[in-house]
Order: sequence, then structure tokens, then C-alpha cells
Amino acid sequence: MADNNPAADVQQLPEIIVFGPPTIFGHYEKEFNSRFRVLKPWESPLPLSQFLEAQAHNTRAALCGATASLTAAVLCSLPSLRLIVATSAGLDHIDLIECRRQGIVVAYAASLFSADVADFAVGLLLDVLRKISAGNRFVKNGLWPVRGDYPLGVKLGGKRVGIVGLGSIGFEVAKRLEAFGCEISYHSREKKSCVLAWFHIQMSIHELAAKSDILAICCALTEQTHHMINRDVMLALGKEGVIVNIVRGGVIEEKALVTCLQRAEIGGSGLDVFEHEPRLPKELLQLDNVVLSPHAAVLTQESMEDLYHLLVANFQAFFSNKPLISPVPHHYLP
Repeated sequence: MADNNPAADVQQLPEIIVFGPPTIFGHYEKEFNSRFRVLKPWESPLPLSQFLEAQAHNTRAALCGATASLTAAVLCSLPSLRLIVATSAGLDHIDLIECRRQGIVVAYAASLFSADVADFAVGLLLDVLRKISAGNRFVKNGLWPVRGDYPLGVKLGGKRVGIVGLGSIGFEVAKRLEAFGCEISYHSREKKSCVLAWFHIQMSIHELAAKSDILAICCALTEQTHHMINRDVMLALGKEGVIVNIVRGGVIEEKALVTCLQRAEIGGSGLDVFEHEPRLPKELLQLDNVVLSPHAAVLTQESMEDLYHLLVANFQAFFSNKPLISPVPHHYLP
């Protein structure tokens, strides 16, 4: 007679542990539960270290959201772990040195989000320059009949744009801004051989800021890029300059950014990311030349569906002893 015990069926599924939980899990939890036996540390009253010791000693695979931190201590508490599948393209929340030491392979979102993030970057930029969100508040707060004409915005077309980090996201941002007639320059770890004719040469970050009207931050957060956009860079950008950040908050020295905005030492900023999310400086809330977003550049229905299929495909490849679909390239690893 067939065994119809659901608990028994679940025990036969491959086991994964989920850290976060990631945003994708809120949309596809049922689907994950149907494919895997899922360990959910956030549902346990136990501290994480005790949960891992009690429940995850033999767990071989993990799903890691962008807000979870997989430190060396966490990884050492998972002696059987051999795979981490990250839901993000950025990997600054995972101790990659410890992963290499323990023989843990890492898969990630790769370029899956690049187009959506680039669209969002252009949207933030247009919002700051043309004062769209500020105009929305102006109308909804009843100020139009009282104050009359709304302040002038600034056009995007023809602006000099400096792309900080010409990877997948940076290249997609540049392509979109080229359609506006913008003049594109870039700063990256190395000179790119694949840039198109309308790109200008690679520059140092200070030179790029001095020769740009706009800085679009598109690089990964690393030890080298942490606080790379500091006060000196902002002053080089100048009083009319605009900064858009859609990657990681720590690339910008946030306190310096607040000071420069308050003193009108730069013209404005569009921020989807912050240093200490979800907390952010309260001063930013008071500024009409700043557009804020809750780390939402990747959040589209289409990207979540694509991400779900990519994550599942990586897990299935791992449990079938096949090559991963989107492994982190070796040159990314320390």
C-alpha cells in the first residue's frame, strides 16, 4: 500500500537551509517547500548558533538572501555545507575567503537583474533632475494653487555621465543613457576592451567626478570600493552634480553625502541603497533634491520569477552532481 504520509514525503526531499529570509522566499515559499526540505532558522526560538548545531549539522546546501550575513563563524557551524546559492549579484555579505577554505562553492544571480537595475537607475536620475517625486508631493499637499509655478527641472539629454563600475549593470546603464544623448565616461578596475565607440576613456575616480555632471554608482562593494565616493569626490563633482546609487550603500561615504547635500555642495541624489539598511540618515527625508527607494531596483515580477527558476536550477544541478548554472567566477573569489 502506498505511503501517503506527507511528513515522510518531505523527508525524501533534498535539504536546504535558508538564511534571511530572502525576498524571493516570500513570493515562492510554497514552490520551494514542494521541491526541498527547507530549514528556516528565523522560525526557531533558538539562537542561530544553537539552531545550526541542532538542525543543520548535515545540511549540504544553503539559500542566502542579500540581507543575511554568512560570516566565518556561521560557515564553521555548518560542517557539511558545500553549496551557497545567493539571491543577489553582490556577494559582500558572504565570507568568500572562508568559503574557499572550506571548499564551499557559491552560485549567484549573475547578470539576471542587470536590465531591471539599469532601468531603475535611469528612473531615479530622471526623478531627481525633473523633480517628479517632489512635484507629486507639491500637488498632493495642495501647494500648487498657493505657490503657483513649480521650480524648473534639469534635462537629462546631453549630460556628462560617469559610470563607476563598468560591469553588467554599468554597461546596461550606459546603453540607456546613450539613447538620451549623454556623454559617457567610466571608472572600473581595469580598462574594458569591449566598450562602444561612444564611451570615453577610463578615468580615475576623482578625474571622472570632475569631468561629469552625474555619477552612476554601479560597482560591487569590496574593501577597495568601500567609501570610494567620499567628500573629495563629491566636491569634484560640484554643486550641480547628481549621484545615483543602485548597488551597495557602503560605496558612498553616507555622512559626507548628507553634509554635501545639506550645504548644496552637490545638486542632488537618487538612492536605492544605504549603508545600514533599513536604517538611513533622517536628514535625507527632509531634502526635496533627494529621491529615496527601499532597495527595490531588482524587485519586478519578472525578475523574481526568473530568479526562482535560476535558484532551483542551481540546487538541482548540485544535488544531481552536475555543473552549476551560475557559479561565481574564480576571479571574483579572494
